[in-house]
Amino acid sequence: MAAEKHFKYVILGGGVAGYAAKEFANQGVQPGELAIISKESVAPYERPALSKGYLFPQNAARLPGFHTCVGSGGEKLLPEWYTEKGIELILSTDIVKADLASKTLTSAAGATFTYDTLLIATGSSTIKLTDFGVEGAEANNILYLRDIEDADKLVAAMQAKKDGKAVVVGGGYIGLELSAALKINNFDVTMIYPEPWCMPRLFTAGIAHFYEGYYASKGINIVKGTYASGFDADANGDVSKVKLKDGRVLDADIVIVGVGGRPMTGLFKGQVEEEKGGLKTDTFFETSVAGVYAIGDVASFPMKLYNEPRRVEHVDHARKSAEQAVKAIKGKESGETVAEYDYLPYFYSRSFDIAWQFYGDNVGESVLFGDNDPAAAKAKFGTYWVKDGKVLGVFLEGGSADEHQAIAKVARAQPPVADLEALGKEGLDFAAKI
Repeated sequence: MAAEKHFKYVILGGGVAGYAAKEFANQGVQPGELAIISKESVAPYERPALSKGYLFPQNAARLPGFHTCVGSGGEKLLPEWYTEKGIELILSTDIVKADLASKTLTSAAGATFTYDTLLIATGSSTIKLTDFGVEGAEANNILYLRDIEDADKLVAAMQAKKDGKAVVVGGGYIGLELSAALKINNFDVTMIYPEPWCMPRLFTAGIAHFYEGYYASKGINIVKGTYASGFDADANGDVSKVKLKDGRVLDADIVIVGVGGRPMTGLFKGQVEEEKGGLKTDTFFETSVAGVYAIGDVASFPMKLYNEPRRVEHVDHARKSAEQAVKAIKGKESGETVAEYDYLPYFYSRSFDIAWQFYGDNVGESVLFGDNDPAAAKAKFGTYWVKDGKVLGVFLEGGSADEHQAIAKVARAQPPVADLEALGKEGLDFAAKI
């Protein structure tokens, strides 16, 4: 039986844990006080790189190039950095039991770790087709993307099935980014999703019209309104065909599935209050159990701007919540007050040579502005969301840094607007005046 190890602070998770560690270092953590426990075999890194730069055909991103905190323009924390700071990186360690009452974590190998303060940064796990018993979903080369191990499997499959046929299941973030990556790698790509348009949680029909048209112009086939109901494999067990619910059958050498994630809260069931599928926290990310904090995907926190609890699955919030929680932990010790978390929702994506940003809340009536013609030489268009006479959210494709700042200000300020038609005509000029 492995010996028990005790730490003043334990961060559980290997993604934005790096941002929390950096904030602990900024606040003055002593050597030996802090440990990061991660089931991954590498130091914390920036997950967004996996669906973007990691899959480039040339000059692909590789570790140590994208360890945290380079994603936000910060310092790259190599394994040596943790050693220098006296922060223990406990890698390849899968925690299978958490007893919050006794402040004890137990690993699959039987090692135990105790703590005074716990920071839960477990993130999400991918929803798998095997979870629903989809026929043939356990075939080789039906792949998912959540961590670097998944990314390496995808890169290996892309090399093994070079210039082959790829089917992407799902029309959300991962579906759009990976379809683009596969196309750039010269695959014949088909996207399938059951919804009437891509990214329905954020995109309006008008926004999706542009991206679907743009992807089609790049040679990506889009099949909407149906889903994968089964798979066939060849004699080697490699996927060969995707059977659709509407009866069609697609040839496939690789299948990538991006149908969402689930916050990894299972270890804490029945031990802390839950809300909106996550662990309920206050504005400092402390849960209902004193000394236990939750950040990123797993946290359901009070969003000050909208005066309601929200759970946000995005790296920007994950980074900022990590910093807020550590400030709160250290502030409690020193007696210093910490400002409330006042987050403005922010999402972005890049694929091919297009990029969009969104700020705020996509509720109410949507007002399209600019030219959303997929054939436009340099597309620039956006959407405002207006509810109760106020602009609550703004989306922009093809914007400059100054324009992104302007739309963020609009989403934060929630300016009144009376005439939606005039707003559509005014477009970005409206944001520039705020």
